[in-house]
Amino acid sequence: MEVLQKTKQVLKGGQFLVKESAAHEVFTPEDFNEDQLMFADMAREFVEKRVLPNTAKIDKQVEGLVPQLLEEAGELGILGAAIPEEYGGIEAELNTEVILTDILGVANSFSVAVSAHTGIGTLPVLYFGTEAQKQKYLPGLASGKIKAAYCLTEPGSGSDALAARTKATLTEDGKHYILEGQKMWITNAGFADLFTVFAKIDGKHFTGFLVEAGAENLRLGAEEDKLGIKGSSTRQVFLEGVKVPVENLLGEIGEGHKIAFNVLNIGRYKLSVAVNGGAKGVTNVAIKYANERSQFGTAIANFGAIKHKLAEQAIKCFVTDAANYRTSNLMQEMIEDLVTNQGVDKVQAKLLAAEEYAIECAMLKVLGSETLDYCADENVQIHGGNGFSEEYPAAKAYRDSRINRIFEGTNEINRLLVVGQLMKRAMSGSIDLWTAAMNVQKELMSGTAGKGKIQEGVLEVEKEAIRNAKKAVLMTLGAAAQKLKSQLTDEQEIVMNISDMMIDLFAAESALLRVEKMVDMRGTDTCAEQIAMAKVYTYDAMENIRKNGKRAICGFAEGNELKMMLIGLKQLTKLMPFNTIAARRVIADKLIEANEYCF
Repeated sequence: MEVLQKTKQVLKGGQFLVKESAAHEVFTPEDFNEDQLMFADMAREFVEKRVLPNTAKIDKQVEGLVPQLLEEAGELGILGAAIPEEYGGIEAELNTEVILTDILGVANSFSVAVSAHTGIGTLPVLYFGTEAQKQKYLPGLASGKIKAAYCLTEPGSGSDALAARTKATLTEDGKHYILEGQKMWITNAGFADLFTVFAKIDGKHFTGFLVEAGAENLRLGAEEDKLGIKGSSTRQVFLEGVKVPVENLLGEIGEGHKIAFNVLNIGRYKLSVAVNGGAKGVTNVAIKYANERSQFGTAIANFGAIKHKLAEQAIKCFVTDAANYRTSNLMQEMIEDLVTNQGVDKVQAKLLAAEEYAIECAMLKVLGSETLDYCADENVQIHGGNGFSEEYPAAKAYRDSRINRIFEGTNEINRLLVVGQLMKRAMSGSIDLWTAAMNVQKELMSGTAGKGKIQEGVLEVEKEAIRNAKKAVLMTLGAAAQKLKSQLTDEQEIVMNISDMMIDLFAAESALLRVEKMVDMRGTDTCAEQIAMAKVYTYDAMENIRKNGKRAICGFAEGNELKMMLIGLKQLTKLMPFNTIAARRVIADKLIEANEYCF
């Protein structure tokens, strides 16, 4: 997608790899304004008073409870955050939407229902619906009077969504389409009023349809007996000759992939935000339990092994927050630029921004889901035997977390998308990747790579390390593309190694920018724990980048080329050793004192 910028230069998707960002340009949780904090408090009160006390009932799927809570959320404006005012929403800016998603992330299965409704359930109508469709459905979707579900996956088509077999046939009178097929893993199916269904017209043209729950010959399967998120309604949807009015065709014939894939971009991003909200909630549980549980005459929070776990949970949550909010503001800035300077409709601007940052959305989906998995797993470990008991909350969080590495495209698919999208942008000239990669090669040949002058100041060593890490990624990706050419995309292990390098790089840089901005605002003395988190994460990220770079390089290079590239990789991933044990203790002590996640 080519976007012309007239005034403010907005960093494009994937450009973080070839350009630097300044701390004052990023948005962080410390930048919330009064309105955003008000929305956050409202959402937090709703979750704490209405959702969490009903967790057991939600997990038992007490009839009518989740639909009732969805309507209550609609009354508060939570469901209509992205919907324009003329359709009954509040049309909050993206950063505010993200805050609501973050807060709701602790709401277990209910957060899944909300995310499915407001994301993949509502956005197809908002982005691709006709004016008549928007008038008909959006007010109800904003209020919760209409609950939404999204029907894409089929028994034979998971990650390969375009292999769907559901068919749509136009009736002889041209007034209806007849849908025949089967959909599975449909969230909210048990109470949904509106289904976005994808089918192939005449078995060929992949197209979206809006199907109302009362349609004749639409049948639901039984609730799935799932590993986790048991309070989320998940059923199969059978379309056995369902008549859909032609006016309910969504978007253009044969362009259902545009709906599916563009909606998934924002879905992936918001999933990262929601699961990191959940990760912070899990970390709170772990901290409180560590303070309460005594062994050998002292709270287990005083043990070094437990401090390491608590600190690592907090570090991952803090860093993921930094990456999430950095990305939300990149999208928000592009939206504002498109609307103000190019006259693009605000709804379409949001769609274009999500498409522009598809690389970041895919990276964050992986980062966020794996952050939650780590926190949920270590929470069980901190609980010891009690963590294996359903009487404690750790077991439920562990079960619930696992689906997120599968939702919105598996993490493997998203890792492949990161590099695949980057390569497309490089080939189209949207990102000047090859010039940057050639410049790295020149530095390596001249012996100047990794030898830049480090400025004075807090985190300057780490910032220089990130500059060099970008060169390490460019060197590895450039050489792999040059050697393997069009076959690179078939070498999935190499692609995933490079993707992991990029994820660690983006996350570490985001954390450094967040902390640098905090230091500028508050001073060094009040940011000791945050500085420690940024340092520890960057140190570990550099080691991971070196490890994944080595694996990738060994997958395509040999002989002298292999030797020289490994030498270059080592030079570009150096970072002065420091005492990460002591740094993690500083972080853990702050958490233990506060008895909660406090960053």
